[in-house]
Amino acid sequence: MINEVRVPLYLQIQEHFKTRILTGDLKGEDQIPSEKELMELYGVSRITVANALGELAKTGWIHRIPGKGSFVRTRELANIEESKSIERAGASADRAMLNKRIGLIIPKLEDFFAIRLLKGINKVLNASGCELVIYLTENSGVREKEAIQQLIRIGAEGLLIFPIDAEQYNEDIIKLKMENFPFVLIDRYLPGIETSYVNSNGGLGAEMAVNYLWELGHRNIAICSDSPSMTVTVQDRINGYIQALKLKESMINPTLILADFTIEESESDEENHPLFQLMKKKMATAYITLNSRLGIRVSELAERMGLRVPDDISILTFDNPYMEMGQEGVLSYVSQSEEKIGAEGAEILLRLLGGRGEPTAQPSYFRKTLNPKLVIRDTTGPQNKGYEVRQ
Repeated sequence: MINEVRVPLYLQIQEHFKTRILTGDLKGEDQIPSEKELMELYGVSRITVANALGELAKTGWIHRIPGKGSFVRTRELANIEESKSIERAGASADRAMLNKRIGLIIPKLEDFFAIRLLKGINKVLNASGCELVIYLTENSGVREKEAIQQLIRIGAEGLLIFPIDAEQYNEDIIKLKMENFPFVLIDRYLPGIETSYVNSNGGLGAEMAVNYLWELGHRNIAICSDSPSMTVTVQDRINGYIQALKLKESMINPTLILADFTIEESESDEENHPLFQLMKKKMATAYITLNSRLGIRVSELAERMGLRVPDDISILTFDNPYMEMGQEGVLSYVSQSEEKIGAEGAEILLRLLGGRGEPTAQPSYFRKTLNPKLVIRDTTGPQNKGYEVRQ
């Protein structure tokens, strides 16, 4: 049974420093530990720390000096910000007493994809005065079922569901549909089953990636996924990859379609891992990875193998590995507009809730598929004719 909502680690770090500032433990212009020190102290990733410090700076608790670090603003400014925060929290609580409770079921909140998704959802629901309750399933089918049941028990009137990575449908999601309970699937859909959903056109994203790399001269293009199962999202992207190559009348090499593995496996037995072997044997000059964490992993492996990016190999990943579009970064990527996906999903759910309460009404389904965008940075370039590809 799920007993409580898990607070994201980056929010816990923020609250820790806010408390220290308000109690006087940290004073104006005191230096905050470095990102590396915070990673070691809390046992979290660089992304988590960067997001926590970024939000503290954005809300006026600290200021950051390039090359020197992060420093506490004066206590007066922090107190002003805290007062505003309390006022906002009080106003939100008042609205929540009068408005609807919405549940968000999501596997994890550990990367910027999920954080941007949540940002879009929260923006719409805040504006409407709804209360948002978040449950993390940790990619467990059991926890996903428990989350659905628990949210309904505590009075959730609608659900936003980011389904887990699973080959079979969750029976409780099908039950929601049969009972005409308002819900919207986020980022995924159920093939052959009519529901409301918002997602990005992953097949088109893969086609765009292949076409761009092809124009750069690459003919041996690998596509890699570390999903533990062949989800509909993964399948759509691989189908897009295959379709793009077919249109170019290129032979499909199954060796270059690498799926059904995890990054954790590669860390425990790296040299025997299929991704390591593919790169070591130099079978591809370009790699499309289906999430940014895997894209970073491929770039790390390339560096250890002495492969130059993009001189020897190009890397193009799905999803922006950085928090904001304007931030500096090196990975070329397919943007799925996660914040917009979240906002559109929340809008559709509010629309469904607005029409609820009519027993004779036929269920309505709203579907939205967003087109991806290609963002070119430093990890993609023309094929190196001197790089020997082994068949």
